[in-house]
Amino acid sequence: MPIFSCEATNSSGSIVTESIEAESPYMAKQILISKGYTPVRIIKEKSRSFPSLSVPFWLGVGRISAPDLVLFTKQFGTMIRAGVNIRLLLQILENQVENPRLSRIIARMFKDVHDGHRLFEAFSRHPKVFSPLYCSMIQAGETSGQLGEVMARLSYILEHEYKVKSDVKAALQYPIIVLLFLVVAFFVLLTYVIPKFAVIFRNANIALPLPTQICLVMYEWVFLYWHFLLLGAAGLAAFIYFYIGVELGRYYRDVFLMKVPLIGPLIKKAAMSRFASIFSILHFSGVPILNTMRILSNTIGNAAIAKEFDKIRQRIEEGGGISGPLKKARYFTPMVVNMVAIGEASGNLGEMLREISNHYDTEVEYATKRLSEAIGPFLTICLAVIVGFFALAIFLPMWDIAKTVR
Repeated sequence: MPIFSCEATNSSGSIVTESIEAESPYMAKQILISKGYTPVRIIKEKSRSFPSLSVPFWLGVGRISAPDLVLFTKQFGTMIRAGVNIRLLLQILENQVENPRLSRIIARMFKDVHDGHRLFEAFSRHPKVFSPLYCSMIQAGETSGQLGEVMARLSYILEHEYKVKSDVKAALQYPIIVLLFLVVAFFVLLTYVIPKFAVIFRNANIALPLPTQICLVMYEWVFLYWHFLLLGAAGLAAFIYFYIGVELGRYYRDVFLMKVPLIGPLIKKAAMSRFASIFSILHFSGVPILNTMRILSNTIGNAAIAKEFDKIRQRIEEGGGISGPLKKARYFTPMVVNMVAIGEASGNLGEMLREISNHYDTEVEYATKRLSEAIGPFLTICLAVIVGFFALAIFLPMWDIAKTVR
């Protein structure tokens, strides 16, 4: 794409120079105007090529985060509603977004649209960035001529999902960190503290109490077989990682998590909130019910519930409404089923789904607070048990040795 050397004046009247990659001088002029500049001179430069630098993926460079995608969606919708041409819009966004990877993707989308492809096809060519939900809503908006409204709904649902995920992660972050520290403290006491006293206890010729015997046995196992234990732990972690990577493994993982006290109800409520919010957005956007169920199956983020959506879609294809198949499915609460039935009967399904989403948003907030409040005492008890166990293992023999000396 040609590069233009541009001179323009900013709001204070100062001259600024900038190199802009654009399809034509007119496009470069529009990009300058979108940045708040007044174009003075636009000259085409000679083509330049830069060596591409490959950056390892594990450094995290080039990752497109949820806030990046939300901001892109908002900017896209704002310019669409303002009547900006799609090609000019993509070119402006390519130069304005701060994420390098997203900028490259927008450049490819511009080329696809320029070559005559539909907009949703350009989005669909990047499935790792734009989910099936995103692409389906783009297609619905492009077909109905309401792309601006659809983008506004998309930005809402992306923000909503990001908030729910952030709340759940925030609730689980503290206990996970504390558990890691407990494990580290356990192994430090077992491998550095207990060995210091082991020689003293064995030379004292006294009967060791049960906690001390257990600690010494664990220490010997760690000291003699640490390489086998390390290989076993690595093998178990690899097995779990690859098992969860397959569909059957994800299914059993999600089934198990939904049965865990405190965590299970939180996961179910978050899934119900996501189901209702996505369903309502797709319903208002005019996406057919069967396509909606297919999209929900791919985007719900829970393999067990996704399997239920596949069954619901099959029952809907056989004939009937939505509430009946929902009632026969697992994991859907009576409240969800009843409100969907009322919305279906009254013709206000979208509004009912929105009410369900709002209700479960509040439920998720309360559930995360309850989880945090319940996990605190539990972790305190675990810490007290570990510290008390090692204290008994060390001090009980010390008391026996003191008695013997006396």
